[in-house]
Amino acid sequence: MTWVKVCGLTREGDVSDAVNAGADALGFVLAAESPRRVSLDRATALMDGVPALRILVTVDASAEVIATMVKATGADGIQPHGRHAESAALWAQHAGFLVLRPIGSDSFETRDAEAIAEGQIPLFDSATGDRHGGTGIPLDWTAIDWPERRFVLAGGLHPGNVAQAIAMVHPWGVDASSGLESEPGIKDAARVAAFVEEAKRI
Repeated sequence: MTWVKVCGLTREGDVSDAVNAGADALGFVLAAESPRRVSLDRATALMDGVPALRILVTVDASAEVIATMVKATGADGIQPHGRHAESAALWAQHAGFLVLRPIGSDSFETRDAEAIAEGQIPLFDSATGDRHGGTGIPLDWTAIDWPERRFVLAGGLHPGNVAQAIAMVHPWGVDASSGLESEPGIKDAARVAAFVEEAKRI
């Protein structure tokens, strides 16, 4: 059964909808440039008592800064983008947290995932310009040499294509944000439920 993460949550109701739908993990974006950004205090409140893995999504944050964020929020894992991602990921891994290591591009090679330390989970996403993820742009699943290790697929996934993506790519997990929204940062409960259901039936 495919592991499912719903990312970019900003409202209590959306958190409840994702949990009730059966999502395994929830993502909370702390990157300033994202339309799905929440403050540290807001993330802490949204994550309180949530019975799913709680992942902090950061951009250009150092290991020291992320350690402070994790302690404040009680997060279970991190998804570090940009500068300092490698050192932040190593810190989190050694501290016992789940680590999703984004590989954001419009083209990938096997070595992109092989360069990521064992124990960290590569996350393939579409990235454009200064946007590290959440672009809503699907990857070309047929053009990528997928690694022989556990990884998460993101990039333009939604209820209408996630089953096909899983059948073609065979990821360990999937991750979606913009494809589950009625507008940036606002999740659509029906789309969230349908996405999790479609992913879990494969």
